[in-house]
Amino acid sequence: MTVTLPPLTLVLGGAASGKSDYAERLVATTGRPLVYIATAQSYDAEMSAKIEHHQTRRGPQWRTVEAPLDPAPALGQADPTQVILLDCATMWLSNHLLAGTKLPDAEGQLLRALTNCPAPVVIVSNEVGAGIVPENALARKFRQAQGELNQRLARQSDLVITVMAGLPLCLKGSLPKGAP
Repeated sequence: MTVTLPPLTLVLGGAASGKSDYAERLVATTGRPLVYIATAQSYDAEMSAKIEHHQTRRGPQWRTVEAPLDPAPALGQADPTQVILLDCATMWLSNHLLAGTKLPDAEGQLLRALTNCPAPVVIVSNEVGAGIVPENALARKFRQAQGELNQRLARQSDLVITVMAGLPLCLKGSLPKGAP
């Protein structure tokens, strides 16, 4: 059975919650050609190992587009027969914070590109609001920016799923019949 996804799906979860694995399985159930837009950048051995683990888990059937700062071209050039997984909004935001980008401009461009993408998109993002107040200014700025980005993404999304301990819970819309 193939699953039909709405134009935009947001998959949220905490660190190591299973959100990326769930999003990959969800996208794979569509039967469409799979495109993975990667936002992570490797600056150390630990991150390189994490990226390699994700690549191995996905397998060769995925076409990967590296877009740490600007996924808009890949979203705009998508074929309507494809399905896109953008993983993840958290790394994308971190990249922009570290680059000193004007966040409202970058977020506006991302949200427009998601709206205009001709293929269904599943975007993964970290939920960071359940913890304590961070001790330093950069971490507090990040937490605030991530929470606001998640709210904007959720408003724009047709389907919002949170993942805890590898289990999906629908927050907005309905899980498609046959979804993992």
